[in-house]
Amino acid sequence: MSRLAKKPIVPGNAEVSFSGDTLTVKGPKGTLVKQVHPTVGIEITPEGIMVTPKNSSRLARALVGTFASHMRNMVTGVTTPFTRKLILEGVGFKVELKGKDLVFNVGFSHQVLLPVPEGITATVEKNSITIEGIDKESIGQFAANIRRVKPPEPYLGKGIRYDGEVIRRKQGKKAV
Repeated sequence: MSRLAKKPIVPGNAEVSFSGDTLTVKGPKGTLVKQVHPTVGIEITPEGIMVTPKNSSRLARALVGTFASHMRNMVTGVTTPFTRKLILEGVGFKVELKGKDLVFNVGFSHQVLLPVPEGITATVEKNSITIEGIDKESIGQFAANIRRVKPPEPYLGKGIRYDGEVIRRKQGKKAV
């Protein structure tokens, strides 16, 4: 069993409820709901929330750590939202927020339009995009979708990259 799943999850000022196979976490920033796999058991005790396997199968033992991590992320997200920052690099590359859509001009013959999902807020300042929300999984997926529009290339470093991401640069052609 996972070492992290053996420790109780302390909800802090979040309210956690479990009924049937649905886990609900409510906090000051919002509410998150997740379906729990039938092989995973959740017990709410005064000292915290315990995630345990219902049987000794390999799948149950593997999923216990996964659901414990998901639950920690849910409790953290409803108290303090998660943020991801992306940086747009390249001459003439720009992004703007029109309503609930991000509009990218990144060297294609057309503009690329990405709708911002529900529950996520996006802000744009010059060449940086900041994504904020309570669900870590949806924040990461939306950031990956943005990066997929124009991934950074290794020769000039142009493209969309995460803040703090290091792009290994290649040397390019040499004059003979």
